[in-house]
Amino acid sequence: MTSSLSHEVSRLLAAWGAGDEEARDQLMPLVYDELHRLAHRYMNRERPDHTLQTSALVHEAFLKLVDQRNARWQNRTHFFAIAAQSMRRILVDYARSRGYMKRGGDARRVELEEPMIVSQERAGEIIALDDALKGLAEFDARKSQIVELRFFAGLSIDETADVLNVSPGTVMRDWTLAKAWLKKEMAGGK
Repeated sequence: MTSSLSHEVSRLLAAWGAGDEEARDQLMPLVYDELHRLAHRYMNRERPDHTLQTSALVHEAFLKLVDQRNARWQNRTHFFAIAAQSMRRILVDYARSRGYMKRGGDARRVELEEPMIVSQERAGEIIALDDALKGLAEFDARKSQIVELRFFAGLSIDETADVLNVSPGTVMRDWTLAKAWLKKEMAGGK
């Protein structure tokens, strides 16, 4: 996204947050490609006949964003971080609706360096990671947010630091600790 387009998106987000419905309508075409890219990260290894398609994930996430009342968007990075969080919740709900076991059953280990993909084989992993993230949020909310922003939204260290208003060094330390905590938690505390 070019700098001028990024500024325009931030301007429209601020106007939308202030109640300007027209700004919201102008925003959608500007952010659609980026939202689609974000959704594609989640769905890129999905089987072709999967019932949840990338465009459907984008549209459902945008509807959730539109439904937020009195949203105070800091900037485009903040918007996309919240969009990624919405997509994560949609995918977790999708996996849960398919009747998978709460803690992931016989799911494989999930690596926090790879994008999360929803399939019958990976749904248990998504649910287990979601449960572990909820536990991490109770223990340390910022570390949980960093995982969401880095792993689910695909934000860089600097972008994550910008959204959370902390230093990149803090993000790096928290990211490292959060990954270790989640791996231990998902392995059953071993």
